[in-house]
Amino acid sequence: MGNLAINTAQNVNLNYKLIGLGERFVAFLIDGVILITYITIMENLVEFSKIFDADNWTRQGFLGLFLLPAFFYSLICNIAFGGQTIGKMIMRIKVVRLDGAPTEWYNLLVRWMLRLVDIWLFFASIGVMSILLSDKKQRVGDAAAGTVVISVKNKEKISSTILEEVKDDYQPVFSNVTILTDKDVRIIKEAFLIAKRDNDFKMLILLRTKICNTLQIESDMFDKEFINTILKDYNYYTQNM
Repeated sequence: MGNLAINTAQNVNLNYKLIGLGERFVAFLIDGVILITYITIMENLVEFSKIFDADNWTRQGFLGLFLLPAFFYSLICNIAFGGQTIGKMIMRIKVVRLDGAPTEWYNLLVRWMLRLVDIWLFFASIGVMSILLSDKKQRVGDAAAGTVVISVKNKEKISSTILEEVKDDYQPVFSNVTILTDKDVRIIKEAFLIAKRDNDFKMLILLRTKICNTLQIESDMFDKEFINTILKDYNYYTQNM
């Protein structure tokens, strides 16, 4: 299983574990069970409910209407849940763009439309072969949409929140941290957590340098202390605005 190295806007590399066939296939089976259950319930509802006690054409019309969500299940879930179906949630995998950003609806639409090629033609052989032969584990739909499937399991997960615990008597150090945006601080925190976890001192230096250049500041603090202070200062000022 490979890794996807994402270069952020702050020139910091973040690594995500790419997902191949195994976990994707299990997620597909889980979604399949959900769909079959839903379809069975709808068929029985239309067949036996007195509400739909009409001629056969009317019942078939109602059934077709009720089965529309099943047809669009993957697309609806991925858009609603940010790149995940229920099966992907259970398997803790997710569709993201190649640059690591959340998917947009048009990425997911292209990916969904090409399921016809990847999954339903030739017994899914095209999708299987493209995943096996692709360096980034992409099926045809992923390649066309500019997406990949990554792991979001706890052991690989990075914090998605910018919140830091700040005591009431906390004294901020750098007042101009408010120049940064929430997106900037989220990227800083993600990179900071990864660097601490991996003891990546080069990343800490790179991150510190980028922060100093952006804010035009200097400090004698050690790298970890400095970045942690930046995060706390930002939270202090934004929470007290």
